[in-house]
Amino acid sequence: MFGRVLIANRGEIAVRVARTLRRLGIESVAVYSDADAGAPHVRAADLALRLGPAPAAESYLHVERVVDAALRAGAEAVHPGYGFLAERPDFARACAEAGLTFVGPGPEAMALLGDKAAAKEAAAAAGVPVLPGLHGKRLSDEEILAWAAGAELPLLVKAAAGGGGKGMRIVRSLSELPEALASARREASGAFGDDRLIIEKYLDISRHIEIQLVADRHGGVLHLGERECSLQRRHQKVIEEAPSPVVDGALRERMGASAIALARSCGYTNAGTVELIAEPDEGGRVESFWFLEMNARLQVEHPVTEAITGLDLVELQLRVAAGEPLPFAQEDVAFDGHAIEARLYAEDPANGFLPATGRIVAWREPAGVRVDAGVAKGVEVTGDYDPLLAKVIAHGPDRATALARLDGALADLLVLGPATNAAYLRALLARPEVREGALDTGLIERLGAAVAPPPPDPALAAVALAALAGEPPSDDPWDARDGWRLGEPAGIRALLDGPDGPLDVALAAAPEGALGAERQGALAAAPDGAGWRWRIGEASGAFALGGDAGSGPGAGGTADRALLDGHTRAVEIHRDGDAVWLRDGAAEPVRFALAAGAGRSGRGAAAGSLEAPMPGTVVAVRAAQGDGVREGDVLVVLESMKMELAVQAPADGVVADVLVAAGDRVARGQALVALGSAAPKETPA
Repeated sequence: MFGRVLIANRGEIAVRVARTLRRLGIESVAVYSDADAGAPHVRAADLALRLGPAPAAESYLHVERVVDAALRAGAEAVHPGYGFLAERPDFARACAEAGLTFVGPGPEAMALLGDKAAAKEAAAAAGVPVLPGLHGKRLSDEEILAWAAGAELPLLVKAAAGGGGKGMRIVRSLSELPEALASARREASGAFGDDRLIIEKYLDISRHIEIQLVADRHGGVLHLGERECSLQRRHQKVIEEAPSPVVDGALRERMGASAIALARSCGYTNAGTVELIAEPDEGGRVESFWFLEMNARLQVEHPVTEAITGLDLVELQLRVAAGEPLPFAQEDVAFDGHAIEARLYAEDPANGFLPATGRIVAWREPAGVRVDAGVAKGVEVTGDYDPLLAKVIAHGPDRATALARLDGALADLLVLGPATNAAYLRALLARPEVREGALDTGLIERLGAAVAPPPPDPALAAVALAALAGEPPSDDPWDARDGWRLGEPAGIRALLDGPDGPLDVALAAAPEGALGAERQGALAAAPDGAGWRWRIGEASGAFALGGDAGSGPGAGGTADRALLDGHTRAVEIHRDGDAVWLRDGAAEPVRFALAAGAGRSGRGAAAGSLEAPMPGTVVAVRAAQGDGVREGDVLVVLESMKMELAVQAPADGVVADVLVAAGDRVARGQALVALGSAAPKETPA
């Protein structure tokens, strides 16, 4: 076994690999970019070396710098994790040439199976069913357009290299295809350094099921069962589970046998995953499946397989790479219970799931489940890398128990700062389709806005003002906020900046007993002065705080109970400088701060301007001053966290000014293009 291993990655997977290395007594070496100097994966390792600036091309994707770091650290092997260089044959070769063991398949198998076009040909040769499509080595746009003209719609454009949903576009009309090809090529080039594309038939109703493989250098190839990965958005997995609710023992063995046949035919070693697409019949049963692709690496969702098999896949990877045979046979693989994983992303569900950035103000991991996290309190989430922050994995004796445990864990998980999908995940898990296992890859898109966490209670703005007010400034009775006055009760009024703009909030302290008998029982521990009446516009109500809320929030504490208009429930309050965060039940956390003025904070775009809907980098500008544009024309293309977004003209008009250029970094809400209302000139015939 190795004595020292370099982890050529970042985030939660680097932390996870370091954990296994530590358990095995192997020294771990982390690498980091300037943006990750204080990241958890750096602190998790025994040694850390700087690679370069924040852009991945100058750090985590820079083959020479990573290999040099491994040599300088005295590492014997390199574990690539997933993403970045994990499926780059040139990296595996560079490691071998430098005398380093690459913890993964050989470069030849990786080149074959990591290329979607070649992999489909190999799968067909191994007897695995494949969908109709065009899978040439390097297809031009013209070749793809010609083939698509005679194909059955819809179609799926896919990057030939890489994975993770990057460089994928669904095409439902041939008129959409040219833009889909251009966009997919840009995204593929940025994510993988390779803009090659393939195209194939797209199944609207399908299930995404994958088989976990592990193969040694002695001819042993085993499968570890399947994972259900059908809950996806934008071709990116959101929730995964093992086993699949629709796969029985016979189908599992058929799928496993196909995956093993493909691996054997390609001389594959180490861990890998064969992804399959299955079309359910009218009753939801699955009998037929087709090859989708093979990921020649560890998968993001590998923990659910570990949970039901009791195996450590990273340990198996290391042992296989060190030349050891697999320590068990196929008949020794046993499955225990059910496991479900939810991916926590830095994204804003209320803003079209666009990437979100910012500092992690508070972080708390739930107990009783597995959490693989790459962030911690104080970490700055930037737009330089993938938005995956953590994975929450729940295991139980059956699917219903695993679902309940996962929901409870997400309720206890606390992350404040950048927007996340935590509350959305709970809303998704609560859907009857998910509870019943009636899943397919298009379910999330079809449900759309039907999956949404409950809105925050409007009274939270008033609770925030009470928390921001803190303790009275002195012992002077005229500073007291207990409501005792000869005239009207004491009051506080302020303008707060909230998630939807400024709010005029008025508070009046409620005298003891004024909030009714329920407060005397449920909130008997509430200190004097913790009861308030509030008014925001036409809305009004009353609340009281319990636990340590009467004084805690002003000092950065937490309220564990609140009586909001007669209903006692948990409300967490976290002070962050001059702002306060509140979380109420299953709703998204909300932030309030004393407003500097009536204008919405963080905005500054001129009237008539087109604003950036997310922070990111400008990758293309398709408008010039004086251009006439039509509604829906793409004017600017942004990229953030490996995702592209086309910013379109909201109406016909004329470009008054272009305020950005390709390569510029922009903040959310920053003006990109100023539009005039004049109608565009007609183009001469």
